[in-house]
Amino acid sequence: MKVILLSDVKKLGKKGETVEVSDGYGANYLIPRGLAVSSTVASQKELAKQNAAEEARQKQLKAEAEELAKRLEHINVEFKAKVGSDGRMFGSISPKEIEEGMLKQWGIKIDKRKFLDKYPANALGYTRLKIELYHGSEGTVVGTVNVHISEEK
Repeated sequence: MKVILLSDVKKLGKKGETVEVSDGYGANYLIPRGLAVSSTVASQKELAKQNAAEEARQKQLKAEAEELAKRLEHINVEFKAKVGSDGRMFGSISPKEIEEGMLKQWGIKIDKRKFLDKYPANALGYTRLKIELYHGSEGTVVGTVNVHISEEK
């Protein structure tokens, strides 16, 4: 029996794949649980339509990420930090603080888990951090944000 998987099934295949399974497994387990549908001409056309829609959505997401990457190049996120008598900064600016600063100062929402540089910004001056804005079948889009840390008076 040929079935089209509606979700990933361990040791069988990924969502959208057409696989050959035994009749009992398909009819008694996969189809009743909504994990697969029987492979017919109509279901093949529906799968092709869904794949085309998903591909268009991925292209749109990538285009938006590329636009955001261009916008990030010209943005400086400003922070003030306490400095000791020897000129060294107390503490550091974490990716979470940078995320909050970008939202507050520029209205740009980026998840802190998207930062490729996991280390905190811990030096006065400018620090450039890379952010993965998009990752998918179309490729990866990486943007760079400038973080400026100045001395708090």
